[in-house]
Amino acid sequence: MKLQLLAAMALATPLFFASSVRAENPQDLQKLLSTGECIQCNLSGANLSGAHLIGADLRGSKLEGANLVGANLEGADLTGANLAGANLTSAYVSNVNLKQTNLNRVNFTGATIHDSNVYKASMNDLNLTDAEIFNTGIGIGGEDAEIPDWK
Repeated sequence: MKLQLLAAMALATPLFFASSVRAENPQDLQKLLSTGECIQCNLSGANLSGAHLIGADLRGSKLEGANLVGANLEGADLTGANLAGANLTSAYVSNVNLKQTNLNRVNFTGATIHDSNVYKASMNDLNLTDAEIFNTGIGIGGEDAEIPDWK
């Protein structure tokens, strides 16, 4: 009986602490939300679901695994940022600078992606299910899209 209780506690302990562990820097998150600017910040795993990040300056920031579901990123600058594994389901990505950004494994399901710069961005294993993509150099089905750089 004691062995079963010990085994159950060993399995449950990581679940108990998992919800309280956050990867992002709370000061960086507050800075972004209050000023709209957070250059080279650590926002990995941050919950920015539904956030209005219009014109936000996030150059060089770490956003790995961030929750950006339904976020509005219109006009944001994410040059050189790392969004690997981020969730941008139903996000609005219009006139966004994603130059040299790591977009590997990003979930863009149902996202609107218009007029955005993806020059030299890494885009392996994107999920583009039901995404609306216009005037942005993202190819679907292995096609090689022409990817111009913004001047």
